[in-house]
Formats: sequence, C-alpha cells, structure tokens
Amino acid sequence: MEIKVLGTGCTKCKTLEKVVKDVVEQNSIDATVVKVENIMEIMKYGVITTPALVIDGVVMVKGRVPSADEIKNLLTR
Repeated sequence: MEIKVLGTGCTKCKTLEKVVKDVVEQNSIDATVVKVENIMEIMKYGVITTPALVIDGVVMVKGRVPSADEIKNLLTR
C-alpha cells in the first residue's frame, strides 16, 4: 500500500503525516508513507485545499486532518 500525504508543510500537513505514520506503525500496516510537498505534484491529484490523504492513488481525504480512527478505517478496508 502506498500512502501519500499531500501538503506544503503547514501545521495541519505535518499533523496528518504524524497521525498516519503512528496509525501505520501501531497497527502493523504494510504501507509506505510519502510526504508530497511539490505544489505541481499536489495539483495532479486535483487537490486545492491541503492537507490531503492519498491511498494507492485515490484521494480519500482533503482539506482536513481526520482522526486516527478514521485513518485506521481507511487503511484497513
């Protein structure tokens, strides 16, 4: 599984990256977490408001930081 956290480095973006990494680690999820800060790369996903969470190429959340439980649910579907 490939997880991308899209964001230019704002506080919310950093928070989302930390929560995602914590959920992956705590639940032994086999995934690679990548932080994407390049605005041109972010725009390829059609994301205007960051942060955004992309799982295997699909934008699942944008414009907010979801709870750890919501992230876990998205990753264990």
